[in-house]
Amino acid sequence: MTFWYWFFTGPALLLAMLSLAGERRRAAYVARRLEETPDWLPPATVIVPVKGDDEGLRQNLAALAALDYPDYELIVTAQRARDIPPGVLPARVKVVLAHASNSGASEKVQNLAAGVRAARRRSQVFAFADSDGRVTPRWLRALVAPLAEPGVGAATGYRWFTPDPPTFWTLMRGVWDAVAAGLLGPGDNPFAWGGSMAIRKETFFDVRVLDYWQDAVSDDYALTAALRAAGLRIAYAPGALVPSFDRITGRAFFEWSRRQLILTRIYRPRLWWTGLAAHLFYCGGMAASIAASVMGNRLAEWALIAQLSPGMLKGLNRATLARAALPEYDAWFKRHAWTHAIWVPLGTWLWLIALVSAAVRSHMVWRGRRYELDS
Repeated sequence: MTFWYWFFTGPALLLAMLSLAGERRRAAYVARRLEETPDWLPPATVIVPVKGDDEGLRQNLAALAALDYPDYELIVTAQRARDIPPGVLPARVKVVLAHASNSGASEKVQNLAAGVRAARRRSQVFAFADSDGRVTPRWLRALVAPLAEPGVGAATGYRWFTPDPPTFWTLMRGVWDAVAAGLLGPGDNPFAWGGSMAIRKETFFDVRVLDYWQDAVSDDYALTAALRAAGLRIAYAPGALVPSFDRITGRAFFEWSRRQLILTRIYRPRLWWTGLAAHLFYCGGMAASIAASVMGNRLAEWALIAQLSPGMLKGLNRATLARAALPEYDAWFKRHAWTHAIWVPLGTWLWLIALVSAAVRSHMVWRGRRYELDS
């Protein structure tokens, strides 16, 4: 074995083993959260920005209008009336138009800010959703529950891609994206995800989220920064996991994954650098072991198995926890959960490609608009 083989393989094996740390604790946390019955259900405002015709948009908005929650209003917000396709709005909805401005903020951020300003006075909670997700009836209850706990500034769910019928790239996007879901669990979480997050109205204004949104492209990273500056925690609400039925092509997948990581590099550079370093060792160790195995080295074959197994087990655990949070999609998980284990090695390489491509580009196109992200 050469120095360079172990230079990559040694850290890769260590990272693989460490990746399983905390999985049992995370599973216990998810089970506890899913069993709880919240008794604090304050009046809430749910805000969802719309820009064009997402796949299943009418059904997605209808799900937001039919939540199992005693007192909430639904606000659909857009830049212009033409951004909302005809025939998609449910009966129980307030429409708010932000109109274009000279702000450096993204259209989504401007739309969310307009929705906040138009919210009814008696609401005590703001909840935010994305138009390409189809929430479950219990979504808002699950999001609101952690906000009653001391020190919690916001609660976050996440998404789970459940394409039906699936294609290779839609399933692959789910495997790729589920890695971020594996970062969420007990204690303080590294981010709030904009497609499923809630915050007390009082906290929203106390930590000056609107100021952080003023020139922001990413709503959730900016809100996370406001909470971090105030010393508040972000709690994970597994019951607020949001299914998404969006399908995607290979080209669109690479554009989409690059965009996610460009935003991470700009707003959370330490997280991006950590991910890049880890994946360089993961993929370097994988390539070194495959090459050594081809040359007949039996120890390298065992090293490769030892490196891949923990990641595949973790992927399967992510799918198992998501299945518990989305029992109505049990049939989908029975058919496709295996991809979250078997496809993890390929997903690791796609993560490296996206991380590297995010390093060499400082602009992105989002919903038809180009954003320059120099700093």
